[in-house]
Amino acid sequence: MDEQKTRTNTAQPQTVNRPLGLPALAGTDTGSPDRRPPLVLLHGLTFDRNLWNPVLAELDRVDPGRRVLTLDLPGHGESPGWPSYDIESVADGVHRAVEQAQLESPVVVGHSISAVIATLYAARYPSRGVVNVDQSLQVAPFASLVRSLADKLRGPDFPAVWEMFATNMQIERLPESAQALVRSTSRPRQELVLGYWQQLLDRPIDEIVDLAAAALTALRDTRVPYLVVAGNPLEPDYQQWLSETLPQFEVDTWAGSGHFPQLAHPERFAERLATTSSWTADPATNAEPAISGH
Repeated sequence: MDEQKTRTNTAQPQTVNRPLGLPALAGTDTGSPDRRPPLVLLHGLTFDRNLWNPVLAELDRVDPGRRVLTLDLPGHGESPGWPSYDIESVADGVHRAVEQAQLESPVVVGHSISAVIATLYAARYPSRGVVNVDQSLQVAPFASLVRSLADKLRGPDFPAVWEMFATNMQIERLPESAQALVRSTSRPRQELVLGYWQQLLDRPIDEIVDLAAAALTALRDTRVPYLVVAGNPLEPDYQQWLSETLPQFEVDTWAGSGHFPQLAHPERFAERLATTSSWTADPATNAEPAISGH
């Protein structure tokens, strides 16, 4: 495989990273470097980078030439599998991809589980901010749910359990073309899901909570912007917790969009991404965040 830095203005697949001792991540690197912070787009569990295509088409219209690195997570799309998929290792692998592409302080955009990866990335590495697409940062409730289903997830009932999670994504709320895209890019392999959820299944929940809290404290101290795009209104208690945990956070709620607000409204999402072009390397010069519900 080519180990050189790749940058192209086409949408052709590129190998953009070869982590030490691990297979390369596959991705597409488009646009040209300029004063705007580059974007790194990360898809959710079981999907691939093609899920961002509607957004990329709109972004080319509203923010043309923006540097964008779109990656397949390990074990997804054209990226080979890794021996393990702990969140820390994946975040480090994304950073190596960013270094290989010679991006500086990107805005990291993550959907679903990748919002957690993006959050950890910004806590560990220079970034201009995070866009969290419909992912809670309170890990204990989801860890408890996953653990309660451990036997079924690990056994022959996996397809039925995954269908339960898929139903909660509210795919039916999307336009038909977006529904087709979601279905065509999702490959819910049991070993892959178990690999990404291994920490939730095996590590003490208190330990997971402590690790998340440390990352959020580090991110809070960076003061970089943190935008949540939610497909349904946040629970008031969670929104209050988030505002206390990350005072720089802002939320856009696109009610009725389900788990894929970026596909329910790709033009609106692209316009929101375009606003991150003003996110600067010095957080003190960014506009004061505000909570919104539009």
